[in-house]
Amino acid sequence: MAKLNIIMVSFVVLVVANSCIPSLAVEENEPKKLWDQCVVKISPKCALNIISQVFGNGVVSIPCCQELVQEGKECHDTLVKYIADRPSLIGNESKYLQKRDEVWAHCVSVSKALSPA
Repeated sequence: MAKLNIIMVSFVVLVVANSCIPSLAVEENEPKKLWDQCVVKISPKCALNIISQVFGNGVVSIPCCQELVQEGKECHDTLVKYIADRPSLIGNESKYLQKRDEVWAHCVSVSKALSPA
């Protein structure tokens, strides 16, 4: 649970840093344009909801699944990979990337089931 809280705090700091001081938000080798486009496509509440499932034992809510699918797979993959690349998490990166893909598949399924025919 403590690791999940650190991840959530780190994400919030990244989002705040990105909005206040864009040059500090991502490392030079990070695709900054994509990061900037993606981080604003999803609400902080849903971002934390998704992070809690990918990096912990949380469950993504239906509204957050819908936001995630609207955000797009490329953005989802980029943001999770960016967090999973942190030194404290890199040892479990493959596990997190697998959970990322599972969350995506689940959310696509939920969104398709809810969309009008």
